Amino acid sequence: MRNFISVNQLNAKDIFLIIETAERFRQKEAPINKQVFVANLFFEPSTRTKMSFIVAQRKLGLEVLDFHSESSSVLKGETLYDTAKTFESIGANLLVMRHEDDTWYDELIPGLQVPIINAGAGKGEHPTQCMLDLTTIYQEYGYFTGLNVVIVGDIRHSRVARSNAYALKKLGANVYLSAAPGFEDPTMDFPYLTMDEAVETCDVIMLLRIQHERHEARYEDVSYIETYGLTKEREKRMKEHAIILHPAPINRGVEIDTSLVECNRSRIFKQMENGVYVRMAIISKLLNDWGIINDSFEKHTKTYAI
Repeated sequence: MRNFISVNQLNAKDIFLIIETAERFRQKEAPINKQVFVANLFFEPSTRTKMSFIVAQRKLGLEVLDFHSESSSVLKGETLYDTAKTFESIGANLLVMRHEDDTWYDELIPGLQVPIINAGAGKGEHPTQCMLDLTTIYQEYGYFTGLNVVIVGDIRHSRVARSNAYALKKLGANVYLSAAPGFEDPTMDFPYLTMDEAVETCDVIMLLRIQHERHEARYEDVSYIETYGLTKEREKRMKEHAIILHPAPINRGVEIDTSLVECNRSRIFKQMENGVYVRMAIISKLLNDWGIINDSFEKHTKTYAI
């Protein structure tokens, strides 16, 4: 694996290798005994993803090069490529990047000689979020085939929805979408359910926030949760074993009733915990595949039920 850009580049074996490696790191941290520099280039706001990467990097013993676009040469007109090339030139061995453009990495990959991790690409993909979501689901059920997963919310503007839908389909899950009018994505070929159908169908319900920053008009919060959100009444109609996911940040009282954020079904904060170990696994695999470190990942693989 040369870069970690999209879950579409992974087959089932690749996905389970990352899940297994993440679990190894959860059980026993294994710092890298070599000086390795990693740069976090975030051009969009981030709390969970950026901090999760930093914790993962520090647990691995890496040297972290931080970056703030608002105080960088970007303000002087420096291009994305030149910013990335600068960090490569001063010694960064790995770049972790988030940018508002859907395909920002297409410009960078041909000219860079270091691996890149996609930490979010506009409305395109968010593959490390997808991997931590898959890990959380697998921890719960131990398989994917036949699971009913409903992704609910602002589908049109969600990179999380796109990454998860196709990865889950590849692993054999039944994927459904649910969205308010105007929030659908006609490019994604999955069946739509109403919210009332969704709560009765799902084994996993994955809620998405309304991305107000990508909308011209603001949706009224009260009407949204009553019609399209997860209310306490709807939660009572979910299957006994069904779980709630959310990539966060959470708009409490909008896509989910605030009392459900930490209810027994919720795995929202478990997802965040899993994100650290999943990102440790992805970073380690890339560094290994590039020969920057040496670890035989394949020897750790097991046979998993999809």
